[in-house]
Amino acid sequence: MKHIINALVENKPGVLAHVAGMFAARSFNIDSLVVGRTEDPKLSRMTIVVIGDDRVVEQVRKQLAKIVPVVKVQDYAGQPVVARDLMLISVAAPPEKRPEIFSLIEMFRGRVVDIGQKSIMIEVSGPESKIEGFIDVCRPYGIKSLARTGTIAMPRRNKAE
Repeated sequence: MKHIINALVENKPGVLAHVAGMFAARSFNIDSLVVGRTEDPKLSRMTIVVIGDDRVVEQVRKQLAKIVPVVKVQDYAGQPVVARDLMLISVAAPPEKRPEIFSLIEMFRGRVVDIGQKSIMIEVSGPESKIEGFIDVCRPYGIKSLARTGTIAMPRRNKAE
């Protein structure tokens, strides 16, 4: 089962290496890892997606909490969250196929970010299933290159907040 773990860490050099080293030393596999600054410039947020049972994920959470620059660790399992991935994909697009491709982009609420003579670069964001679906419909046209961010997530707030 996929678990999304959120770690609030000090925004200092070496923290990412320390966290990644902890995963490697304990043979935990990272499905995706995204790090970015928060509203506080002294802190960064790591969103780590781990595949494993509850016991494995609990060990990951406990080991993360022991790392000194880690301020807070939270497993989003069982909580309503908003989770998104971002992808840039370059698709072969000869002129006669462009109307079809533009229709797919619109269906998936993507954005054209660059157009070349033989290809189109598209930005798509959303749940991982949407990203995977868009990749699948682009395969017949020919995927030239692809870059993905991995998952970012935040818990949903109740309506009173």
